[in-house]
Amino acid sequence: MTKAASNLVLAFLLLLAALFVPLQAGAQGVGRSGSSIVDEQRTVIGGLTSRTDGLEKDINASLEEDAKLVEIRLQLEEIARDLISSSVSFRPRLGEINARIEQLGPPPAQGAAPESDTVAAERQSLTAEKAEINAALGAAEDLSIRVNTLIIRVTDMRRDLFSRLLTRRYEIDFPLLSEVVGAFHETTTSLYRSISAWGRFVVNFKLSSVLAATFFALIAAAVLLIGGRRMFGHLFEADPDRTDPTYLSRLSVAFWSTLLPSLALGVFLGVTFSLFDYFQVLRGDIGSMLASLFGVIGLVFFVHRLGKAVLSPDLPHWRLIPVQSGAAAKLLWIMSATALFSGLDFLLSNIYETLDAPVALTVGEALVATVIIGILVMASGLVRPFADEEGRPRSWPAAVRLFIYALGLMTIVAALLGYIGLARFISQQIVWTGAVLATMYIGFLSSRAVSEEGAFAGTTIGARFQRWFKLDDAGLDQLSLLVSILINVAVVVVGLPLVLFQWGFQPADIASWMYKIATGIQIGSFTLSLTGILWGLLVFGAGFVLTRWFQGWLDGSVMARGRVDTGVRNSIRTVVGYAGLAIAGLVGLSAAGIDFSNLALIAGGLSLGIGFGLQNVVSNFVSGLILLAERPFKAGDWVVAGSVSGTVKKISVRATEIETFQRQSVILPNSELINGAVGNWTHRNKLGRIEIPVAVAYGTDARKVHALLLELASGHPLVLKNPEPFVAFTAFAQTSMNFEIRVFLGDINNGGIVQNDLRFAILDAFDRENISIAIPAQSPVDLSKPKWSTDDDRAEAELAATVERRAQAEEEVKARKPRRRKADPV
Repeated sequence: MTKAASNLVLAFLLLLAALFVPLQAGAQGVGRSGSSIVDEQRTVIGGLTSRTDGLEKDINASLEEDAKLVEIRLQLEEIARDLISSSVSFRPRLGEINARIEQLGPPPAQGAAPESDTVAAERQSLTAEKAEINAALGAAEDLSIRVNTLIIRVTDMRRDLFSRLLTRRYEIDFPLLSEVVGAFHETTTSLYRSISAWGRFVVNFKLSSVLAATFFALIAAAVLLIGGRRMFGHLFEADPDRTDPTYLSRLSVAFWSTLLPSLALGVFLGVTFSLFDYFQVLRGDIGSMLASLFGVIGLVFFVHRLGKAVLSPDLPHWRLIPVQSGAAAKLLWIMSATALFSGLDFLLSNIYETLDAPVALTVGEALVATVIIGILVMASGLVRPFADEEGRPRSWPAAVRLFIYALGLMTIVAALLGYIGLARFISQQIVWTGAVLATMYIGFLSSRAVSEEGAFAGTTIGARFQRWFKLDDAGLDQLSLLVSILINVAVVVVGLPLVLFQWGFQPADIASWMYKIATGIQIGSFTLSLTGILWGLLVFGAGFVLTRWFQGWLDGSVMARGRVDTGVRNSIRTVVGYAGLAIAGLVGLSAAGIDFSNLALIAGGLSLGIGFGLQNVVSNFVSGLILLAERPFKAGDWVVAGSVSGTVKKISVRATEIETFQRQSVILPNSELINGAVGNWTHRNKLGRIEIPVAVAYGTDARKVHALLLELASGHPLVLKNPEPFVAFTAFAQTSMNFEIRVFLGDINNGGIVQNDLRFAILDAFDRENISIAIPAQSPVDLSKPKWSTDDDRAEAELAATVERRAQAEEEVKARKPRRRKADPV
């Protein structure tokens, strides 16, 4: 044996060994799989139990920290999901154990012959393993109950914390005032020292980092602001020279002129803070205070820009609400001042909390801020923004004015009574929630205006889209619907979390809701999963595209090269399309996580509906399948169905489209084509016969006419020689001798052309041979309108006499004509 051969044999043996070892290990693992699963899941459940113990301790230590409680609840929900996964992992092994025990059968009864030691040992092993799994499942269930109890406890604690925040009362008296004055002086001194120390630290050690961070933040904001303006032109700025802007233009300018500069400022502040933190410029206390300051600056700027965009005190033509210019300026000043005092309240509260200032200082500061905000709110109700028919100032509607007064008075009264938390909550919702809701409302109005027919074409961005993508007006209107949907989605995705944040919800709350929506919402026994739905739609879309591609490839490459008949190609393409869509739909539903066993009730209801109201639909569907299978006619055939005659254009599973020779599309239900008589001129081939009737006057040589017509028919190039043309002498009519030319054509669709050619040829030949075409005898028609007599009986008698005289005249004419002997029947 050569060395190469020996090496090949050695390699082959090594390959067999490599394959055998995993198989042997797998075979050995079968016996150990149960115990390994139990040990593994016991370890998992033990770890989850330890985590739960730690989180329970954290709950007791976080009674006053809402954000911490939210984080704990999220971790508890994660543990609950892990417990479900751990319990589900036992199902396969439990199924195997139960199936094997069922195969072994029940143990022998007392007094019966004992079973073999092998079977008894296996039964005992399986029973013990099943008991271990049941014990592990019991531990997981107990821990799950405990975790759910802790989740409910956290929710109750958060609700109680929010209630205590709003209902807690402080004593408002003179001792509080003196305590506030002393605490203010001490806290101000501490704040000055902190800022001074941080400033010296920055100048001495971090000045280059601060300048670099600020520079990069400016670059980021400039890119967003300048790039947006260059891309969308004047969409974000009101044109002062334009005196008649459309409502859509005003809405768009108001919305985007608020959002884009606010986003640019937010990017600048956010990048600045992030880079400060990255370069280790911030200390703990300075970082917290700077974050609060940046947030207040951004929110106050946002409210000011929003008020300026909506009220537009300098450009009345771009104003969204019909208020007077003076009132618009006052309302803008009130909105900005309210936002400023609310922001200062938030900033000072965070500063005092960071510096561990006395609670009295926070209470006093919040008291002053909330009272000022309440006064500003009531002042907005005193403004007279509208004008009556004579141009005099007019106040808000009574209901709106009373609501504004009640809101401001409630804030002031709650603050003066010592309910500082409630007063601060109301003032914050007035400013921040009101600003966000107003922006969302403008966004929804913009979306609705964009979706109106023809409106998007009048906008700057619509004209650019039309130019970039070369769209017609219909395509641009369809695009406007998509833009409208995207605007609505963007408004909800951005605005709703901001509103929820103002009402006390934490980011972790929203993250938890989004996870539940994405992974599944339990509705009875049905689980609705956004991720599953999106995945199912993606799978169905892929199946739809694959089906269309396969249809095109099969029709254009396979059947076209095989010279397959057009009707056959259409039938095969239709069947493949419906089959592909059905498979794509089933696979998509499975990918979406829909259990078809849950659809049994729906199927039963559908069957009942078919029995009553959907029987015609099902009948047409089944008839369509029969037509596609049997193919009594196909696309391109000339058919006659009742009073409809035309060419078959398309056969679907519900109806068949027939195009008449007048180019009218007739949609016939398939059941009518199956149950009724249908004539097909081109069923097996296009061979067909046409007839041309000809009538000549009496006195003409009939044999000459017969020979002449036969010669004309035989001489046409489209007339077949076999079967040969035939001319029939069909009848002796009252005033004519009737002949009929009968010719066969290779393509019956050319029948009109042949008939037209032969009629012209007949006219020319008859004119040449002096043969007269008979004209049917007609009675003369009196077209004059008789005057109706006032005497109805007399007029009726005269009319009857006239009719009788005409009948007698016609009988006399017939009697004078020579009689001809009738020919014997052939």
